[in-house]
Amino acid sequence: MSLTLLQIDFPFDGPWGDDMAAAFEGLAHDIASMPGLKWKVWTENRAAGRAGGIYLFDDGANAARYCEMHVARLQGFGVKDIRALDFGVNEALSLIDRAPL
Repeated sequence: MSLTLLQIDFPFDGPWGDDMAAAFEGLAHDIASMPGLKWKVWTENRAAGRAGGIYLFDDGANAARYCEMHVARLQGFGVKDIRALDFGVNEALSLIDRAPL
């Protein structure tokens, strides 16, 4: 297994906080069912006007498939300036620092 971390963020005008949680609960359940997803942390930065997430997938192929689908979904909503980065995970060092692998 080769864990892959995926970081996606994009311009976002809100809702934020609890309102975001209520608005996107259904989407969160859909994302939870994605093949190979171990977890997602939802991110939001109201001051910068950006939101997104940090995802951990069981391998690069599942991360790439999800990224392609999610970027296309965002583009379908008219979102531009989408940043998507993927990284391999150094499990040995991450475990020392209590990563939830």
